[in-house]
Amino acid sequence: MERPAWAPRSIDISVPSVSRIYDFYLGGSHNFEVDREAARRAMEFMPGLPKIMQANRAFMRRAVRFAAGEGIDQFLDIGSGIPTFGNVHEVAGRSRPGARVVYVDHDPVAVAHSEAVLAGHDDADVVAGDLLKPREILASPQVERLIDLNRPVALLLVAILHFVEDEDDPYAAVAELSDALAPGSLLVLTHASYEGIPLPAERAGGAVDVYKDIRNPLIMRSREDIARFFKGYDMVEPGLVPMPRWRPEGEPEEEDPYAFSGFAGVGRTA
Repeated sequence: MERPAWAPRSIDISVPSVSRIYDFYLGGSHNFEVDREAARRAMEFMPGLPKIMQANRAFMRRAVRFAAGEGIDQFLDIGSGIPTFGNVHEVAGRSRPGARVVYVDHDPVAVAHSEAVLAGHDDADVVAGDLLKPREILASPQVERLIDLNRPVALLLVAILHFVEDEDDPYAAVAELSDALAPGSLLVLTHASYEGIPLPAERAGGAVDVYKDIRNPLIMRSREDIARFFKGYDMVEPGLVPMPRWRPEGEPEEEDPYAFSGFAGVGRTA
């Protein structure tokens, strides 16, 4: 397999990556055949996976505009993935010029492309970091330069927590990040769930098994378990709901049925 010029030498291009699979679902070009093969296998069980990812991105953009409208001009996006059209800094910058954004990801391809996209942007940067090491993220030079933790921040955990197993205690990681935020901060979150998928759970489980096979387990939590991530937050209306139903700009009923898979919500610290 020939290594593209954009692929860092440090990555193994024979191993699938959830960031690059996500990029493929969104129609991006920064993925390898091994990623596309894994995505196609998952789509054999859940053909609507690209629709779910599109709904996820659409929610993220609405939530960022909401945060900017609430006066927030600092965004910490953990698990940001490979840059695609409509990134946080683009959406936030249009709503609130001068907004500052720090992206965080552990995938070297996502970090490398973020660095390329952000070249020349003084108000945005990227950190190679792990959600499960909040202190390292918060102490990074990029966060220290761009984010004032004494002022409200929008913390984005979009489509990342369902890749953290219970044994790694994602609730503790979210709580540690939340404890560092000033009052009035927002938690913006999406999470996969069997609830809402227009398929029998047994069939959807086939797609989950594909992620398990590539050593990136996809943890399908219940709405109740997802709500636990918002401990200490006051939920913003309409609460924790399927993605198209969170402050829609159109008619949710016109959305693809797969778009209603999983949950999205925004919480505000007191």
